[in-house]
Amino acid sequence: MIRARRLAALLVGLSVCAPGSASAGGLWFSDRGVRPMGRGGAFVAGADDLGAVWYNPAGITDAKDTLLLDATWLRFSNEYTRELYIRDADNVVKRVPSWTVRGSSPILPLPTMMASYGLLGGKLVVAGGVFAPYVALASYDKKTPDGQPSPARYTLGSFDGSTLALPGVWLAGKPVDWLQLGAGVHALVGTFVSQITFSAAPQDRLLSAPEDPDFDAASEMKVGPIFAPTANFGAIVTPHPNVRFGAAYQLPTKVSSDASIKVRLPSSSVFDGAAVVGDKAHVSFTLPDILRVGVEGRFDAVRVEVAYAREFWSKHDEIVAEPLGIQFRGITGGPDKVNLPIIRIPRNFRDASSYRLGGEVTFHVKGYKLAARAGLAYEQSAVPPEYLSLSSLDFDKTTLAVGGSLYVGERWRFDAVLGHVFAAEANVQPEDARIGRINPLQKNAPFESVNGGRYQARADLLGLGLQYDFGAKARSKPPPSPPKRAEPVEE
Repeated sequence: MIRARRLAALLVGLSVCAPGSASAGGLWFSDRGVRPMGRGGAFVAGADDLGAVWYNPAGITDAKDTLLLDATWLRFSNEYTRELYIRDADNVVKRVPSWTVRGSSPILPLPTMMASYGLLGGKLVVAGGVFAPYVALASYDKKTPDGQPSPARYTLGSFDGSTLALPGVWLAGKPVDWLQLGAGVHALVGTFVSQITFSAAPQDRLLSAPEDPDFDAASEMKVGPIFAPTANFGAIVTPHPNVRFGAAYQLPTKVSSDASIKVRLPSSSVFDGAAVVGDKAHVSFTLPDILRVGVEGRFDAVRVEVAYAREFWSKHDEIVAEPLGIQFRGITGGPDKVNLPIIRIPRNFRDASSYRLGGEVTFHVKGYKLAARAGLAYEQSAVPPEYLSLSSLDFDKTTLAVGGSLYVGERWRFDAVLGHVFAAEANVQPEDARIGRINPLQKNAPFESVNGGRYQARADLLGLGLQYDFGAKARSKPPPSPPKRAEPVEE
């Protein structure tokens, strides 16, 4: 009975943490970085600071000796109006009305902290640091305005307490004037917390309605510590001073982590005296590899780039959870002990593409150097409509962003970005929805989905950052003059 329930809570929730190494096409809601997103994410061929660690590590070569700090608030909000059809005991299909569920993310700046150092006169550059993915960790009300349980409780509760980051190290170099190469290793690390509700209502309708709150079981799942290593590498070719070509590849990420699960059993008398023994499980799934390409034109103070990314989300086909000795005991009408088997949650994601156009222009005002940026990106959803839910929330999205920089002296650059993500509304018909209410008592009732309905979402990007160039003055000094040759002295 509890077998698929608690672990489904774990798995369904885990699916949000799953896109650890991917960008917006999966479950990250936006690509990342203050300066790159000011260009709409078109930062593959033009990558030339420490933001390159995510887009194209070959660009680290241009970073030299620098420190980069930035932070962005992904101000995310969404609405879900559930649409549910139920077939009653008389075989009559009825539409059940639903309150609109609203979610929002807390004020949580998502940071970048990177530093680099040049070796061999700048021909090699080593970089290291940590950054956070731009994921929408929204929270939802547990009750409707009239005090009833949330109609979305079977797909998501809250992600409060989740912490994810991507630390790594990279090395880049310039073997010849027209070629830059770079590679690095990084890992998804942290913990992921999810609260979700599952139903233990007997679906033959003899004891209760299918979604009777007395048969709801609340669960909290904590996955971690997560350590999922991966790597990326890239190249930039400059055949002419006005043109740069870039390409980068991100390897797949395999997540394999222990988890703990806590459950509050339903209030129904069926569960009086029941208990859960053990709380350990193991979770595994695969995140996609990513291919990025771009071309940038440089014309004096103007730079314009067109970029493309392909995210191979079809590798994320299922999430597997293996219980480690979890048992349920004392369930009325059931066996003395119930061992939880391996649970497989189908995901069936699909590959997704994104297209970016962005650029920047530099100019001077009253002795200060400034830069203005703008970018436009379109990204496909990696989640098929029939598998869309609050735990796997992704849409076809269009991002419009503007940004800028202020240069102070030779060392300081201050950045800002303001962007908006327009997400296409999605309508999942109940007859097409493929996510069912988790309940093992399914012998005498048809499949009933819990993810049908209308989904809407939007997000704003508000970010600030700075770059400090440690070696600017040294590079700006003219080379030392050769020693003067002594004149011969006449006798």
